[in-house]
Amino acid sequence: MQTRKLGPFTTSCIGFGCMNITGGYGRTSAADAITVLQTAFDVGYRFFDTAALYGYGESEELVGKALKGQRHDILLASKCGLQRDKQGQRELNGRPERIKQVCEQSLKLLQTDVIDLYYLHRVDPNVPIEESVGAMADLIQAGKIRSIGLSEISSEQLIRGHKEHPITAVQSEYSLWSRTPEVAVFDVCDELNIAFVPFSPLTRGFLTGQYRDHSQFDETDLRAKMPRFSEQNLPKNLALLPEYNAIANKVGCTPAQLALAWVLAERNQSMLPIPGTKHLNYVKENALAAEVSLDETTRAQLNNLINESSVVGERYSAQQMSTTDSEQEKQRLSA
Repeated sequence: MQTRKLGPFTTSCIGFGCMNITGGYGRTSAADAITVLQTAFDVGYRFFDTAALYGYGESEELVGKALKGQRHDILLASKCGLQRDKQGQRELNGRPERIKQVCEQSLKLLQTDVIDLYYLHRVDPNVPIEESVGAMADLIQAGKIRSIGLSEISSEQLIRGHKEHPITAVQSEYSLWSRTPEVAVFDVCDELNIAFVPFSPLTRGFLTGQYRDHSQFDETDLRAKMPRFSEQNLPKNLALLPEYNAIANKVGCTPAQLALAWVLAERNQSMLPIPGTKHLNYVKENALAAEVSLDETTRAQLNNLINESSVVGERYSAQQMSTTDSEQEKQRLSA
């Protein structure tokens, strides 16, 4: 696979998102998850992205088991700030002592001495961003992590965090139908030479054409409560697919590869998308997107067809949206 720079690192231009192997869009077995991770390495992925939140540590544990033998050949990313508390509930906590405690837990689960890229998963509204980033800077000094990332951050928070310690990467949702970072975050990333790591670059599977009815999502699937996949909105959004699929046919790639190729073509080589899957065939299909080239005419067609004006429904329901997500949406809506 082609490579790109991510701060001080050089890694595969497409990374592997490790949320799906432990849920989010339905579960898979531990054995199958390990096979998927090892296959991803075999076909060229060298950037693996997990988090303390994913499966409440199970994803990190599976990544550690599957890729321990390849540790020195991969860029390993994880996240703190969202995790499970002592009562077993989801916890948003960006306090310095909690960040350091979670990092120690992650290092054990990942079976490694150091995490290459460590993100603050979400900003804790009760903790100044400077304090959270400062704790992560302490982890760099201690040799526990190599670089700092921020996830779903607003432009103002990114500037403040970067002043505390240089930020290597920003991770947020970005795809043909989720363009919020274009409002202000991209400008800050360009100014400060910060890489951008888009999650959900495949529009949570929508552009693959695999999901035609709301009933396909069970109660464990995040999309069941997402407005764009609702019973009312999904049929309206599906009307975009015939023309989209025609563009994919013209380019000579699959719909999923077209979505990834569009992301890879944005922002002058500084994008490193991290699609995730629990299916072996999709692991291989997504990797081949690195070989798809889009001309300016095709990119313009895609931009005109699918964007936040043509898609019906917001990214998240009110119950799913975090404080930082809300700040980003305010930026987009006020632009």
